[in-house]
Parts: sequence; structure tokens; C-alpha cells
Amino acid sequence: MLEWIYWSISWILLRWHVLWDAILPGREFLATTWEWVLAIVFLVITVRALLFPVFVKQIRSQRAMQALQPQMKALQEKHKGDRETLQKEMMELYRKEKANPLMGCLPMFVQIPVFLGLFHVLKRLSPTNPNTELYGWTTEQFKSATAAKLFGAPLPGSFSSPEALLVSLGSTSLNTKIVAAVCVLIMMATTYLSSRQMILKTGWNADPQQRMIQKLMLYGIPLGLLVSGWAFPLGVILYWVTNNLFTLGQQQWVLRKYPPPVTEGSTPMKRTKTGADGKSGAAKATKSGLFGKTKADTEPSNAKPVVESKALAPKPGAKPVNPKKGGTAKK
Repeated sequence: MLEWIYWSISWILLRWHVLWDAILPGREFLATTWEWVLAIVFLVITVRALLFPVFVKQIRSQRAMQALQPQMKALQEKHKGDRETLQKEMMELYRKEKANPLMGCLPMFVQIPVFLGLFHVLKRLSPTNPNTELYGWTTEQFKSATAAKLFGAPLPGSFSSPEALLVSLGSTSLNTKIVAAVCVLIMMATTYLSSRQMILKTGWNADPQQRMIQKLMLYGIPLGLLVSGWAFPLGVILYWVTNNLFTLGQQQWVLRKYPPPVTEGSTPMKRTKTGADGKSGAAKATKSGLFGKTKADTEPSNAKPVVESKALAPKPGAKPVNPKKGGTAKK
């Protein structure tokens, strides 16, 4: 069922390896086989480029959910204590406004098959594996990837790999465990930061289910990696960390260039500047673009100035003005 994923991941990985092997033939620095490390890094870049339309849908969905925050908060206050009715009203609101709360997690779900595919491909890299030409690999590429290292630790190895396997891969158990432990902690930290970055910019969701998903993304997944990350090959951890760093940079660019609209119930509302009379200035309406970019709707330039009638009235004791001649009336 996943054979096509294994073939696709292998094809992209091998194409990048051929390129970097031509640029850095047999170069090792800091006990690292850079042609294979860079091949994995650019595998991430390739996948993220292919998933950019999905990322656009994710941003649109997040902005749509933000726009519904006031209505969702009103439903919560209206059906407080009646969870079943609240959920029905929420689903009806999503259907009416054509908003999909699960769309925000779509990029992560799409990348799961890629992650599983790379995990499977790297797990088969072993000196004892006789199927060296599986998924389009040549025997030479298989042996080269099997011997590839990251700071002296083999890319196919993991924290839980048996010592005999690590020795056959040309490394030691201590070196592999140290590198793997550091990489797992970095993987957890970057996963947490990427989720935290988005929540800080968009705010906590008013919907209890969506808020639970946000908490799961923020705390649950990093803690889950602490348990499962020890079995991941170093190459898979490298893929995950690179993907997280790419996500951090992409989100920072999008949130800085296209700031999310400020809605009640998510992020604090900005204060408007007050004038000399103590009244607040007119709020500018906003319209959401592709990524939620705001455009100010200014007042019409041909609007006539408002003139107070009291200012035109004559002062007490002043001579009347002849409106025709523009001077004072003769007695």
C-alpha cells in the first residue's frame, strides 16, 4: 500500500544525493557525511515546496476560524452547561460559514506518510540486508548511505540500536547515544516552538475542542517524541528537525508580512488613539486577502467638513453683518 511512497522518497533522496556527491565527492567534515545529510535536508525543502498549496489552505482555514471567534464565544455563553447543543450549534456554524477546523492540521497529516516512508527506507539500511537494490537504489548507493554519519553517529542508527549493529556501522554506542539524545531534544524543542509561535500570533481558540487540539499540538506531540524519538533513526530525526526549522521560518514570514486579523476572543484588541476631545478615532475596517492581509478602508476624500453652528453665531454686543455687502449694516 505504501510502496509508491517508498519509491517516491527514495527517488527524491537519491537525486539530491547524486547532486551533492558531484559537488562534495567524498568530503567529510566534523565526522559527517555531508552529501547524505544535505540530501535529507533538501528532501524536506522539496516536500515543503510541493505542499505549499496545502499550507495556503491551512492559513485560509486558520483565518476563517479566527473570524468566527465572536460567534463561537456567543454560542458558548448561550449554551453554557449544554455541551451537546453547543457542539451541534458549532458544527452548524462551521457548515454555514464553510470553515473546516481540521484544515489547520492538514499539512501535518499530509507529511505523516512522508515521515513513515523515510523511516522505512532508512531502517532497511543495514550491512546484513541482502536487498540492496530495493526502491531504485544501487548497491553502491546502499553501501554509501549505510556508512553515512552525523557527527560520528550512523544515520541509520538510533538511540535504541544494539551495540553490535552500531559497531558494524562503524560507530560506538556512546557516541550514537549522545548524538541521538541531543537530536531528540532539539526535535522536541523545535516542535514545541513551531506550535507556540502560531498560538502566540493567533491566540487560543474559543471552541473547547479546538483549544484541546491546540494544547495537544503544543504539549502532547513534544512529550510523545520524548518517548518515541529514541527509536527513530538519526536520518529521520534530522528530517524532522529540518522540517520544524522550515516551518518556523515560513510561519514567521507569513505572520510578519500578513498579520492575522484581530478578533475578540483570540488576541487582545488593540486600543485606538484618542484625540484632544477624549473620543477615540474611527476604527478602520479590514478585509482579508489570500493570507488575511489587511487593507484600510479610509474615509472618502470628498466628505464635507462639519461646521458647528455655534461658531457662526454673532457674539453678544457685536454689530450685525450685512450678508450682501459683507460689511456692517448702517444705522
